[in-house]
Amino acid sequence: MVIKALITLAAIAIVGVNIAHSQEKPTVVLVHGAFADSSSWSKVIAKLEQDGYPVAAASNPLRSVTGDGAYVRKIVDSLPGDVILVGHSYGGSVINEVAAGNAKVRSLVFVAAFAPDIGATALR
Repeated sequence: MVIKALITLAAIAIVGVNIAHSQEKPTVVLVHGAFADSSSWSKVIAKLEQDGYPVAAASNPLRSVTGDGAYVRKIVDSLPGDVILVGHSYGGSVINEVAAGNAKVRSLVFVAAFAPDIGATALR
């Protein structure tokens, strides 16, 4: 419970800083880690929506970093406007892949997450 509260506070604080100079709030795309599902973001989603942010919780397929990145990229590409990607644990590797060369991605938020170089995994 404490970890979820910290995740919520970190996501809200970072998102708030990055959108200060924008009229329209970007969509926050939440990507879960390997031992969770998108419902693990439920309390974060509620807080972000309460603050007026559009939110999407990607159902990370957990197949491979590049494959999962391609899947989440399709979600991001289908959304209007800019996005902020938030990844937890393994989801950090995935959001790195999604952000590579993607002009829609305004910022990345790593919540207790892996942050390897593009094309690398936490194992290399």
